[in-house]
Amino acid sequence: MTLPRSPSVSRTAAPKRGDGGTIALLVIAGCQLMVVLDITIVNIALPQIQRSLDFSTTGLSWVVNAYTLAFGGLLLLGGRTGDILGRRRMFMIGVALFALASLLGGLSQNSWQLLAARALQGLGGAIASPTALSLVSTTFREGPERNRAFGVFAAVSAGGGAIGLLVGGMLVEWLDWRWVFFVNVPIGLLILLVAPRWIGESERRPGHFDVAGALTSTLGVVLLVYGFIRAAQEGWGDALTLASFGAALVVLAVFVLVERRSRQPVTPLRMFTDRNRAGTYGMMLSLAAAIFGMFFFLTLFVQNVLGFGPLRAGLAFLPVSAVIAVGAGVTSQLLPRFGPKPFMVLGALLSAAGLGWLTLTDAHSTYAGSVLGPMLVLGLGMGMQFVSLTLMALSGVAPHETGAASGLLNTTQQVGGSLGLSLLVTVFGTAGRDEARRQTADFLSRASVPERLRFQRTGELPPPWAHEVLTAGVSAAFVLAAVFAVVGALVALLVIRVRPGDLERIQGGLGPGGPGHG
Repeated sequence: MTLPRSPSVSRTAAPKRGDGGTIALLVIAGCQLMVVLDITIVNIALPQIQRSLDFSTTGLSWVVNAYTLAFGGLLLLGGRTGDILGRRRMFMIGVALFALASLLGGLSQNSWQLLAARALQGLGGAIASPTALSLVSTTFREGPERNRAFGVFAAVSAGGGAIGLLVGGMLVEWLDWRWVFFVNVPIGLLILLVAPRWIGESERRPGHFDVAGALTSTLGVVLLVYGFIRAAQEGWGDALTLASFGAALVVLAVFVLVERRSRQPVTPLRMFTDRNRAGTYGMMLSLAAAIFGMFFFLTLFVQNVLGFGPLRAGLAFLPVSAVIAVGAGVTSQLLPRFGPKPFMVLGALLSAAGLGWLTLTDAHSTYAGSVLGPMLVLGLGMGMQFVSLTLMALSGVAPHETGAASGLLNTTQQVGGSLGLSLLVTVFGTAGRDEARRQTADFLSRASVPERLRFQRTGELPPPWAHEVLTAGVSAAFVLAAVFAVVGALVALLVIRVRPGDLERIQGGLGPGGPGHG
């Protein structure tokens, strides 16, 4: 789920009208759907990708992280390229990169090829998504016409995840996991053919690219994520694990120095001086850390342990999307009366309760008895938080800085998800190794000679024992995910200071180009 970046509005391009405006909106919304859909569509295919390209479970997390790190780390720079070089031009470059990367991902024959393609997809998405939203400002007249366009864009951003679950399930079930990538190619080509005719170019603005800031921030987080995932595989005493953490600290320190000295930083550090906004970013970090891990591990659980096929797994997650929409809708209606803080606190506590409930899953759990209920509670909490966090991210922000503020919230979501998933994978790996030793001893004490020989040859436990190992790791990971949600609740309770009467002032920073809810 992606929070759209608010554009800085340019009024120089001629807006489209009538049928041309409809086609332009379809092109822009189609791009955003392609980028957002790709997050969940790949999740459903993870078990099949794991078997096809021989990923370990910890290594499989890079299929998610390679995309989200590139997307989140380069998102603000991608939006800046559109302002300086022309939004339509960069929009088309981003779409072309995304379509090419999707083709390469579908053709991948080994793990490193797929991970490289996913990183390239993230780069394409980081250029295409913010420029797509910015194009709404330059293509449609201010007022009802533009508000309608922003509404369509926000709806696509919010609904793309649910569509991805269904489409991903159908493609993997009826065709092959590679089609979750191939499906983007014709969409991208169609957008590239239509965009030059129906979308005008924006005026270029003078400015500078903070490439050093974007690269050091992304590299620092990649090193940090690698350290956690390496620790899950090799342990905390591993030399490469420690070197990765040390290098991450150095690179991130360089990033802070670069941003403090840059005239036009890609990450304006002044945005963190306001306690409400800093608390909002902290909450988004914790929320994303919890939900990225939830979707990753539950996808493996429902397919590998419960035995769901890809399509049935996609359908199994749809109630979450529905409840998120309900939670967001109810919260939007009640915000004027109660203000955002109660929903931030309650939403985080509900998320923690749902994740805590999921820690009770084991190899004998059922979907209706152990998975559906926690997902509904978690979804309700997520919906409450997405609305209130989006609103608070714009608290006290000058109109010309709304793009940077909402863009940082989106970046925080992606980076927080990657960091959180890497931490959860570390916990999963440690708990899984301990359980594997117990289950291996139990298996060998019961196995026949042919079964022992097969185990010595493959190193893989058969399903009853393998399911116990997987669920032990997943349950342990959900404990940490619940802790993330509790931290979010504490931040909302102790850091956020806003009263119901402040809502009108906060909303004053939101124009029609304000962020949607994802």
